[in-house]
Amino acid sequence: MITFLLCIAALVAGFFLYGKFVDRFFGMDPSRKTPALTKADGVDFIPLPTWKIFIIQFLNIAGLGPIFGAILGAAYGPMAYLWIVLGCIFMGAVHDYFSGMLSLRNDGVNMPDLIGKYLGTNVKRVLVILVCFLLLAVGVSFVTGPADLMQSLTGWDKTWWLYIIFAYYILATLLPIDKIIGAVYPYFGAALLFMAVGVFVAMIVGDIRGTVEMEEMTLSSFRNFHSDPGNNVLVPMLFVVISCGAISGFHSTQSPLMSRCLKSEKYGRPVFYGAMIVEGIVAMIWAAAAMAYFGGPEGLNQAATEGIMIDGVLTKVTPAIAVDMICKSWLGKLGAVIAIIGVVVCPITSGDTAFRSLRLTVADLLKYDQKSIWKRLVICIPAFALAYFCCMMDFSTIWQYVGICNQLLAAFVLWMATAYLIGEKKPHWMTSLPATFLTFICVSYFFIAPYKAGGLHLAPVVGYCVGAVAATALLITAILKARKKSGISLS
Repeated sequence: MITFLLCIAALVAGFFLYGKFVDRFFGMDPSRKTPALTKADGVDFIPLPTWKIFIIQFLNIAGLGPIFGAILGAAYGPMAYLWIVLGCIFMGAVHDYFSGMLSLRNDGVNMPDLIGKYLGTNVKRVLVILVCFLLLAVGVSFVTGPADLMQSLTGWDKTWWLYIIFAYYILATLLPIDKIIGAVYPYFGAALLFMAVGVFVAMIVGDIRGTVEMEEMTLSSFRNFHSDPGNNVLVPMLFVVISCGAISGFHSTQSPLMSRCLKSEKYGRPVFYGAMIVEGIVAMIWAAAAMAYFGGPEGLNQAATEGIMIDGVLTKVTPAIAVDMICKSWLGKLGAVIAIIGVVVCPITSGDTAFRSLRLTVADLLKYDQKSIWKRLVICIPAFALAYFCCMMDFSTIWQYVGICNQLLAAFVLWMATAYLIGEKKPHWMTSLPATFLTFICVSYFFIAPYKAGGLHLAPVVGYCVGAVAATALLITAILKARKKSGISLS
């Protein structure tokens, strides 16, 4: 319990200390007019109350990532705690802050346009493909996932739930952001927070009473606990499995949505940096809960590989099953119902804004005004037709690549922020060091990960060497450009 509480305290302190430092370093200026005021169109550029923007941002970036990803990451052991805390404070929250604030400073444009401005047109072309694929993949997965869950809960045929969820997504994508998303998200947020707080309290009380034993961080914890370490190498796999709780490129596609609604730059830290910190807390709760409930990472791995008896049937525990078991055991029947609603709501609140971001990304690329609903339909109809077609496919293979695409996009965004700081003649280490680390993770992943996860499955030493060379080369390039920009002689 001590390790867990210290990690939660560190995340909270990170918001007040490092978050404030990042805000001042960036140069937040409350006197600057925001796109919500200068480009108000009643559809996407709409001034909203800051508390509502925070909830929307939090639900947009959360999805199932900080729950399912954290449970999968817990299989690697307490090292997951370190990655969530350090990654969230020094990488993920910084990534989300810069992507949101740079969009705010550039009329609310989406990520490909920002990448193009600071890293060049050629990089932008690559990012357009990467971002559109990621948004479509997330949107489709967060149609099928909730549909499967609702089918198991209600007995209704999955096809009907697909229609219902798609109908909601279409409305949320087409209508002004304050009409559906702004109206229902506070209730969705309440369900998610109830689930997280309920599990938090139940776990702490259980540890005090001795009915639950929470995993502590010791010297022996600095190793890989995964049951299949050959295919799940701690570095880089842990850093890709846990993305949303530490750093996620998907967040950079969501921050511009809220940059179009902020009434002042002074709200950037609580909305962009703060929402990521809260997501890190949620990830910490579920990583700790998964280890505590199953008797440590070894027990979690055994339940996932060998299975446990559930209602007389030997069942291999997936993240969804783990959530169901933990909620029913710790929160009671009513709590479990609300918690499961939260699990259904999480993906839906990322799926709807994934499709909305896809519409805006394509519109920005084509310079196609979105004030008219008919122009919105021109983009939405083919996008949803493609999404529905993908729902009829076995999407598991494509989803294997989403995790690494997520982190690859995050690396691009951090290098973009580095280019911005260099252009402003400011020290770039705040973003260039995280960018260097994440570049190493992404490159080494391509060489080390199993074939089914999109890698070449080579010896780890090969991946580490290539990753280190690539990351170092980009860092050196950034340093040289910074020196040139500052007029420092290289001789």
